[in-house]
Amino acid sequence: MAGIVIVGAGECGTRAAFALREAGHDGPITLIGDEPHLPYERPPLSKAALGGDTVVPKLIADEARLQESGIEHRRGVRVTGIDRTERRLSTDSGALSYDKLLLATGSTPRRLTQDGAELLHIAYLRTLADAAALQPRLRPGARIVIIGAGFIGLELAAAASGRGCRVTVIEMLPRILARLVPAEIAAVIAARHAVAGVEILTGVTIARLETGPAAARITLGDGRQLDADLLVAGIGALPATGLAVAAGLAIDNGIAVDAELRTADAHILAAGDCCSFPLALYGGRRVRLEAWRSAQELGNLAARNLLGGAEPHAAVPWFWSDQYDLGLQIAGLPDEGRETVRRNLGDGAFLIFHLANGRLVAASGIGPGTTIGRDIRLAEMLIARHAHPDPADLTSPGVKLKSLLAA
Repeated sequence: MAGIVIVGAGECGTRAAFALREAGHDGPITLIGDEPHLPYERPPLSKAALGGDTVVPKLIADEARLQESGIEHRRGVRVTGIDRTERRLSTDSGALSYDKLLLATGSTPRRLTQDGAELLHIAYLRTLADAAALQPRLRPGARIVIIGAGFIGLELAAAASGRGCRVTVIEMLPRILARLVPAEIAAVIAARHAVAGVEILTGVTIARLETGPAAARITLGDGRQLDADLLVAGIGALPATGLAVAAGLAIDNGIAVDAELRTADAHILAAGDCCSFPLALYGGRRVRLEAWRSAQELGNLAARNLLGGAEPHAAVPWFWSDQYDLGLQIAGLPDEGRETVRRNLGDGAFLIFHLANGRLVAASGIGPGTTIGRDIRLAEMLIARHAHPDPADLTSPGVKLKSLLAA
């Protein structure tokens, strides 16, 4: 019996494997990962994992749990091709047949290029090996230059400054976190980095990069030069679609699947960072979600639909980032909104609500620790219900969000 094969042993693929068992599936499950490690969490790699003397992974599942669940985990195996007619995978360690296949191949860092070629001696942060290579270079006094002021770049900046590094972040856009986070929240984060001694340069271009194994020089568009002991790129991620492309599956900002995560091949589903799908919550807009919770949700959904379900994805997208003592959370897609209102929560915490034609489509919040968590969760529930709250109620701390749910 060929069974169900999952390519990708990250958050999404591993969650799908366990969800299959939780749903009562008793057939063979094979989980294939190209890294030599047990499945581990990626979010801590840019946060807590860099804070100690060694990088210790937070495991999703250990060997005992995988064995107890009857999940065959093949580590360090690279899948090289999919034969859709024979329903067979080729790998660098032999062939493997499948009844159903889930592609959870994730994403890879976007690479820096110059003069048409990929630059060498640039650090990236995606895998446990990346973090292990970075960690010993984050020593007190080290000059660290990070290109890209997205979540990964800024989380790494916070971790590096906490280890006594001299950190500079370069961002070509006019402000940090411009693609997802409201300007008011971005300003709070930028100010906190400034307090920590991180220099953030926004609205700048790079004219030239000179990189070596132990040092780099960055020449900016205005002629300024920065010298670095370590140059790190955090300029986004690309979906890992190579297998799907070679197999003739459709691609649209990732492996194109329907709302049930199915490809055009009835035997192949895709889930996680590698796929894009229509989200009914936003009128069928095709989205690709790079988020920890989305990976879990999509893994669970893929498992149910692999077993014959016909359930569309309906969860509200949710993102988070921890930097220093600040917690940032976002529910929904802020760029769907046309109007914003602010709700102050005290102690410097606040929410920004995003509305479109009166409907609440997203909420963004920031505050010390987890102070905004409960309010974001209530906002998420309102978003899921397509609520049209009175903006004055959203603004007023005297009106409880829970009361808006009841209404």
